[in-house]
Amino acid sequence: MSTRANGVSKAPFDSLNLGDHVGDQIEDVLVNRAIFTKALPAEPLWLKQTHSTIVSTPESRRFTRNVHIEADASVSNIPGEVLVIMTADCLPVLFTNTQGTVVGAAHAGWRGLCSGVLENAIAEMLAISNETSPAELMSWFGPAIGPHSFEVCENVVCALKEADLPYSPDAFKPIQHKPKKFMADIYQLAKGRLQACGLHLIFGGEYCTVRDQGQFFSYRRDGETGRFGSAIWISK
Repeated sequence: MSTRANGVSKAPFDSLNLGDHVGDQIEDVLVNRAIFTKALPAEPLWLKQTHSTIVSTPESRRFTRNVHIEADASVSNIPGEVLVIMTADCLPVLFTNTQGTVVGAAHAGWRGLCSGVLENAIAEMLAISNETSPAELMSWFGPAIGPHSFEVCENVVCALKEADLPYSPDAFKPIQHKPKKFMADIYQLAKGRLQACGLHLIFGGEYCTVRDQGQFFSYRRDGETGRFGSAIWISK
């Protein structure tokens, strides 16, 4: 996982912005991506993220070489192939199995959670792994907007209820003196989705991108800002 530090971008993208779609100078973004890639075994599979439920797979990538991959999750069973998700408040979720033979990465904002991006990523990982069960999958929650910073309207609560998604009663807390406003816990929401799929090895979830301005970009906090990356791969 990267932070916002040790890059070359100028404010408000300072300094290790990896997003090429946020208004930053593309030359600086490419330098930042090169800095990030130095810590990886290969160039990451950069995605064009659109809050969809599309999952990029090894099979689908056979037909999209040298083309921008439009997806909000990716999976791999190929050693050395690096998956990456870019975020600045939405939840990055990284996956593997207990054998270390399959990996996945998903971009999970509340829209993606409602639509099933995590379920789709899990299904694709199981499809490319031999005899892996959901109980053998592990997940890690990267930095996202924390439960004390994520104010949402009633329509978000209604959307999750209409999607019939299980979640903890603590995932939404009414805000006093603000009718139809709630503080949402995206970590709890995602945990409920994963547990419903049979995953119980769930880790991470201790950061808040809004409150930790020194380490993380936050769209909710700053509006115009950069993106940091969460990556995973199978070692060769």
